[in-house]
Amino acid sequence: MTRIHHLNCGTLQSPPNPKASCHCLLLEDDSGLALIDTGIGLLDVRHPLDRIGQALIDAAGFQFNEDETAFRQVQRLGLDPSSVRHVVLTHGDPDHTGGLADFPSAQVHVSTEEHPRISQGHWRYLPAHFEHGVNWKTHPKGSDEWFGLEARRVDLGFSSEVFLVPLFGHTLGHCGVAIRQGERWMLHVGDAYYLRVELERDDHPVSLLTAQRADDNARRLESLEQLRRLVRDHAGQVDLFGYHDFGEFSVPIRA
Repeated sequence: MTRIHHLNCGTLQSPPNPKASCHCLLLEDDSGLALIDTGIGLLDVRHPLDRIGQALIDAAGFQFNEDETAFRQVQRLGLDPSSVRHVVLTHGDPDHTGGLADFPSAQVHVSTEEHPRISQGHWRYLPAHFEHGVNWKTHPKGSDEWFGLEARRVDLGFSSEVFLVPLFGHTLGHCGVAIRQGERWMLHVGDAYYLRVELERDDHPVSLLTAQRADDNARRLESLEQLRRLVRDHAGQVDLFGYHDFGEFSVPIRA
């Protein structure tokens, strides 16, 4: 079974919003390593104005700490960053893609819906994060299903199955990433919610922020309802967590 490491690969803080994590995963397998999202990268830390720009730094509250980068955390685990053969992106927002350039030989997996807007320079994506030349692998809709949701198999050659699970709305190609762990599944929901409280209520102040930052808020709400269904009906089979809620690092996630 593929081993999973939970990494905080960046911190965002834009008052009055709470401090936000960049919750990435490192998958460790006999066949190599893979990252789920990449957080803030080494080049972002060293050249923040050139890579990100002051306006976005201020708006999102980017904090720059080289020790938090995925590259340095892989090294601290005693692993070789050059063994990161794959990156699976939930979507292409800057706080998810800054570390791509630190793993230039990795194949980068993304939904077919997300890729064109990245490559065509949509305003929410940063060209500097992709200018090193990305080895893209796009995943279209197929016939697989996962707990009543569409699923797109990501063939990493690892011992654990991995799927992109469309959770559109935050961006038009936003996906969660499901990883089998024995008899259970782990679902990284990306930015389908910002705080876990959104699974329980619609009137939390953060809901206004998630709505404002959604490309299609109606679809975002549909995706959120699907996550609520998973929690309600499949809690014994699926553990899920999001990208930005620091509290979820302390929540027991069963293997």
